[in-house]
Amino acid sequence: MATLEDERAKPYRPPIVAPGYTTATVTDKISEVVLQRTPRWWYLGFGISFLIMMMFLTAVTWLFAKGVGIWGVNQPVGWGFAIVNFVWWIGIGHAGTLISAILLLLRQEWRTSINRFAEAMTLFAVACAGMFPVLHLGRPWLAYWLFPYPNTMGLWPQFRSPLIWDVFAVSTYATVSALFWYVGLIPDLATLRDRSKKRIAQIIYGFGAMGWRGSAAHWHNYETAYLLLAGLATPLVVSVHTVVSFDFAIGIVPGWHATIFPPYFVAGAIYAGFAMVLTLTIPLRAAFGLQDFITLRHLQNMGKVMLATGLIVVYGYAMEFFFAWYSGHHVEQFTFWNRVTGPYKYYWFSLLLCNLLAPQALWLRKVRTSPARLFIVAMFVNAGMWIERFVIVVTSLHRDFLPSSWGMYRGTMWDWMTFIGTLGLFLSLLFLFIRFLPMISIFEMRTIVPGTRGGEYTEVPR
Repeated sequence: MATLEDERAKPYRPPIVAPGYTTATVTDKISEVVLQRTPRWWYLGFGISFLIMMMFLTAVTWLFAKGVGIWGVNQPVGWGFAIVNFVWWIGIGHAGTLISAILLLLRQEWRTSINRFAEAMTLFAVACAGMFPVLHLGRPWLAYWLFPYPNTMGLWPQFRSPLIWDVFAVSTYATVSALFWYVGLIPDLATLRDRSKKRIAQIIYGFGAMGWRGSAAHWHNYETAYLLLAGLATPLVVSVHTVVSFDFAIGIVPGWHATIFPPYFVAGAIYAGFAMVLTLTIPLRAAFGLQDFITLRHLQNMGKVMLATGLIVVYGYAMEFFFAWYSGHHVEQFTFWNRVTGPYKYYWFSLLLCNLLAPQALWLRKVRTSPARLFIVAMFVNAGMWIERFVIVVTSLHRDFLPSSWGMYRGTMWDWMTFIGTLGLFLSLLFLFIRFLPMISIFEMRTIVPGTRGGEYTEVPR
């Protein structure tokens, strides 16, 4: 193995750069997105997103005043939109950690153009997801009871409750993801500090850069911390959604009590996450002219990952029905037959259309390399994964063991306002991110430049 002295003894070879394309232009183009005047369309987009977020605040205010009775939850469907949306948002957040941590450890350089954006998306999705369990408590002002803290009454959380597992899993995931995202930002914050012309911007970016000067010691400490956080974040991709699946799998409710749920949920999370990354990346790529950095190769690779995880999800669908048949339990068999032929059958067939049929187009190279077609497939998957969570939650509950206790569930106006409002919160945070922070890692992009082999990348010294 080559030592540090061996590397230093090697003669320096200048990077091979395509004509008219230097590493300086990488910094110029990415930082210009942040330092230029705010485009008018940004104000329009942020304004619409902010108004939608106000819908969320209105729904939550009315919820605090009236209680969860304003939602459509009833007996026997005690779980509704709140849990459906929680699982959906948590799933979306998994793509960022997968792209940033696992692909970094596997040395997949194509992640470089999308990792910063995906990491930010993870944080915003987790922020939206964290709202729903708290609101679903009924008395959200007592949410701090979920945390183990010394108190005079000697009350401690019930650690056998999946709700407690969710608190620890999601809070750990949010903390590690935030640290991973911020550590990766430090060199770029220093770049913006040095390039900003306004004094207030220099102070803010300088405060975030924490005195970064790009010395050898700084780079050594940075790379050590970044790899350590990547190692910590990697098992979280598997563990967090596994814990979320335990909310269902440890219950004795027919349709939930299945050992396949942990891997099935993890694959579904990555599937939904990559779909959302594509949904947001493709419009921003066109709006900011980032085709040089987010190439068709990146879009094609994301399409391949989405196709692979989609096939795993469909395999999970098949195994659910197989296990129900193989169990020989008539109640379990009825639950799955009810999904196909019962009053929610249209949700089930919509699920198959979005998650099974539509992604099959990704087998075609002309679909994977077409931003418009990829965007359409990603939108189908976004809708399909939400419908999947709805089917899992509602169809397993709405027909209980006794026909006298059967009931139907439909989201009320307040359910929909809460859900759509979190979309506004997510987009508002996204607009703020792309305006004030670089959506592509500047220093990582400077280590790769277009080579001579069909748009592939050639590594160069930093």
